[in-house]
Formats: sequence, structure tokens, C-alpha cells
Amino acid sequence: MTTDDISGMGPLVARLTRGGQRLRQADRTHPWVLDTAVVVLVFLMFCVPDLFHDGAGDGDGDGPRRLRLAFTQLPVAGMLAVQAGLVLPLLWRRRRPGAAFAAITAVFVLQWSLGAALRADVALFVALYSLALHGRLRQLPWACAAMAGSMGLVAVRVSSAVSVWDALFFLLSTATAAVALGLMVRIRRAQLAGLRERAARLEIERDQRNRLATATERTRVAREMHDIVGHNLSVIITLADAGAYATDIAPARGKEALQLIGDTGRQALGELRRVLGVLRETVEGPPGGAELSPQPGIVDIGALCAKVRAAGLEVIYRTSGDADALDGGVQLTVYRIVQEALTNTLKHADNGTRVHLAILVEDSRLTIRVQDTGPATPSGPPNEEGHGLVGMRERAALYGGTVSAGPTGGGGWSVEAVLDLTPQGGAR
Repeated sequence: MTTDDISGMGPLVARLTRGGQRLRQADRTHPWVLDTAVVVLVFLMFCVPDLFHDGAGDGDGDGPRRLRLAFTQLPVAGMLAVQAGLVLPLLWRRRRPGAAFAAITAVFVLQWSLGAALRADVALFVALYSLALHGRLRQLPWACAAMAGSMGLVAVRVSSAVSVWDALFFLLSTATAAVALGLMVRIRRAQLAGLRERAARLEIERDQRNRLATATERTRVAREMHDIVGHNLSVIITLADAGAYATDIAPARGKEALQLIGDTGRQALGELRRVLGVLRETVEGPPGGAELSPQPGIVDIGALCAKVRAAGLEVIYRTSGDADALDGGVQLTVYRIVQEALTNTLKHADNGTRVHLAILVEDSRLTIRVQDTGPATPSGPPNEEGHGLVGMRERAALYGGTVSAGPTGGGGWSVEAVLDLTPQGGAR
């Protein structure tokens, strides 16, 4: 076979595959059509020749002639009745394979008890194959026993022309082939069904992972947007109020407030563009434009404190430990927690409020403390936590940490976050 012959078989195989799929779909929609077609085919191939066959006539050789003379010739009406009893139960060979096999076996035994031989006896092997394929497996042993008994009856009836052992060998081999073929097709179908079920399950799991990843990404973006917009708008509002108050008293201070508002707005716009750029990179692939600015970290907390001081708060900032050696994810978490805590203080505290900010790194533990001297006002409505505190707790939870917030004894407000810096693969 040449390469051209092999390549030419591709379209033929594809057409046969599509034809098989359409046939299976039609069978699932109209199952009686295939069962009726099997019955008609068996009738035309094995019943009609018996109806028009001259029992004592043709035939060459003494063996076949002796075999025919050993059988009883049934009248046409009786032959039609026996053929109907053998063939018609095949209509239920897939829906009720056990009942169909039992009915055909009963007619088969009756027929051979009368000493008649018909080509329609092939229906018994078809019924046995159907039982092995479609029936309950616990029915198969008694069906095989009934089949062996029936074959023994046939071997005894033809013993005058054929050796009993030769007849048994041929008949039982045919029955074994029918059972083996039915079981082989059954196992193959079960394997294909298992593969289809596994593929469907994997597809569902993939969709669930995609939905979970989408929900996680939305939560992360919403948290980033809240941190960026909430903090910068709080600074802008505070500076705008202070600038409006200072315009008449100290025009220079009002101008300085306007400049700070512009700087804060530009910084907020840059951070928003960075977040949206990350989203575009995730959906559309790496952009071809300018590189995005890095995520803020602990080194940027000093500039954050300077903005808050410009808005009217006194911030005392100190660190302990090697905070700059932390990975980017931890540094971003620390920055956002500090940003949210300072934003809440800026919203609720009075001008001149003092804020003590401390970041302590001790072995595998990082502690953030933000304590102010302003009024002990929570960041949300009574008996309800604001989105900021929820966001801080979500960020801390990514590193096995906790966040506690509440009023202090001196009338201020305190926020403390503790992060676990132990590597995920390490011992706890």
C-alpha cells in the first residue's frame, strides 16, 4: 500500500465515522427501527429459504441427504409458527434481553423435540449475543447453562448423521463466540462511556476553575480599586477642605493645597492605569506599549506618610527588622494595610491628630501597628464593618495573618495586623 493510498483513506474513514455517529443518533431517537431491521434481515436470510426448500429433493452427497432425512418436515403453517416464535422475540432483544432469550430458547427446544431443523435457529445465537451485551450479567450463567442443554439436545438429534462430539464442538464453539463477542462489545462501550464521562467531568472542573479564577481576580481588582480610589479621594477631599479654608487667610497655603491635590490626583490616575493595564495584559496578552510601573512596597510608605502629613495629620513612622528584604507580595500587602488604616484615620480624625505607625519584622512574624489620638470612630456604620477593614483582613489572610481594630484607652483608634512569613512549604 502506497502513501497515496493511505492518505486517500482519510476522507473515507471520516465519512464512515460521521455515518456511524448519525446511525447511533438515529438509533437513540428511534430504537425500534434497528430492532425491526434485524428481524426483517433474519427472516429474509434464514426463514424464506426454509419456506421454499424441498426437503427431500436437492442436495449432493450422502452426508447432507442423510442429515435431511433424519429431520421432521413441518407443514408450512407449523413452520411459519415456529419461525415467528424464533424471530419475533428479537424485537425485544435490547429492551428485555432475558425474556427474549427465554422465549426463543423455549421455541427452540420445542422445535428440536419435534425433530425439525430450521435455519431460523440462528436467532438463538443472536439472542445469546444480545443478552451478553445488553442484559444483566447475573443472567448470563443460567443462559449459558440453558444454551448448553439445548445444544446437547441438538447433538443427540443429529447423532444418526453426525458424531455427537463433533456436533457439540461446533455448536458450543458458536455459542461461546456469541457470548465472547457480546462481552467484548459491552466492555468496549463501557470504556468509551467512562472516557466520555471523564472528559465531561474534566470540562466541568475546568469551567469551575475558570469561574473561580475570574471571581478571585475580580475580588483582587475590587480591593485594589478600593485602596487606590478610597485613599486618594480621602486625601483630595481633606486637602480641598483645607485649601478652601486657607484661601482667604493664607493664599499661599491654599495654592499649596491645590498643588498637592493635583499631585495626588495624578498619582491616583497612574495607579488606576497600572491596575487596568494588568487587566488588559491578563486578557489580551502582554501589551506592546510602555512598561507598567511596579507595585508599591514598604519603601513607598515614607511617601505615603508625607502625603498624609500634607493633609494635616502628624505621622510618626518607624520600622524594625529587615523589611526591605521581604518579597513583593508581602510588601504590597503591608503597603495596602497601612494605606487603608491611614485613610480611615484621615476620614475620621481631626486636624493635628498624631498617628504612630510601626512595622516590626521578627523572624517569621511581621506586625503592623497604626494608632492615632483622634476620636474612636469605626470605619463603617454602627454594628457593621466597612469595606476597608474587610479588605485588610482579606489581605492578611493570604499570609495566614489576622487584623484587629478598635478604640484605645486614650480615646484614639488602633489597628494591628500580624502576618505569618513562614514559607508555605516549611514547617509550621
